Amino acid sequence: MYIPAIIAGLISFIMTPFVIKMAHKLGAVDVPKDDRRMHKKPMPLWGGVAIFTGFFVSMFLFSNIATTKLIGLFIASCVVLVTGMIDDIKPLGAKSKLLMQIIAAFILVKSGFEINFFTNFFGKTDFIFLANFAVPISIIWIVGVTNTVNLIDGLDGLAAGISAIAAVTLSYIAILNHQYDAAMITLILAGSSIGFLPYNFNPAKIFMGDAGALFLGLVLAAISIDGALKSATAITVVVPILALGVPIFDTAFAILRRLINKRPIMEADKGHLHHRLMSIGLGQKKAVLSMYLISALLGAGAIALLKQSWLHAIILLGLAAVVVFIPINRSLLMQKKNDLE
Repeated sequence: MYIPAIIAGLISFIMTPFVIKMAHKLGAVDVPKDDRRMHKKPMPLWGGVAIFTGFFVSMFLFSNIATTKLIGLFIASCVVLVTGMIDDIKPLGAKSKLLMQIIAAFILVKSGFEINFFTNFFGKTDFIFLANFAVPISIIWIVGVTNTVNLIDGLDGLAAGISAIAAVTLSYIAILNHQYDAAMITLILAGSSIGFLPYNFNPAKIFMGDAGALFLGLVLAAISIDGALKSATAITVVVPILALGVPIFDTAFAILRRLINKRPIMEADKGHLHHRLMSIGLGQKKAVLSMYLISALLGAGAIALLKQSWLHAIILLGLAAVVVFIPINRSLLMQKKNDLE
């Protein structure tokens, strides 16, 4: 099971220098225009093309996933990848990008990546079957997770590393649920993400761009449906949310923050957790490694919950909460002090 992941990583690693040249030639370059961007010089985008290539070459060579699902995953991934590539050259409107994401999500659902039930915590029956609501709920989940990964892509190596950690977590969860095809997919995704990291970790030589972030988010959403949400345990919904905790919680708090401040939900700001870590004096490397730690703690907590190791779960999730709370609290205190001055 590890050989396909290694192959995916090697392909992604080998492809990245070619993608860098291609991005420069075709104008897929991010020029820093505001103080939200951490880089100071133009950076090539489209790193997602290398991740995509490593992932699907290995998938077609080694995966036992049903043909319909594999083709559906490939077509849906192409939709978001091409959308991201176009957006990286000439920014598309939010509605256009959302429409393409919905189309990609619909393709995934129709190819078999569908949430059919939730565990019933309080009723007499074991499950709540979604019936006619299965398709819209599945699409909402896929589109939501796809965008959360895109929103955390703010520091060198952040989205690729977080996605790799989430993929490894989901792989282990899939194995515990005897979903071995889903476990294979997740390990391949982790491998292709890790293969890209040497070029993307600070100081980065290339960014994954919207093409990569949307692709990673889409595949993680599909995997979570196939390997975690199809579990028959009492924490069916909680486990994948924790495994993908960093992008999901960061996005949720961003939406809440903008609503409280009466700002547009889609408006960019510097309130994300990685911005908070940077504001208290951590450099990019330390901020990203801190985010990796939080993601790993949440992932380990999710696994502990699935195994019903309640004490371990409480300790791990508590540690994650502390690591999150400290920089946010310090950042808010520093901001208040600056406002008073």
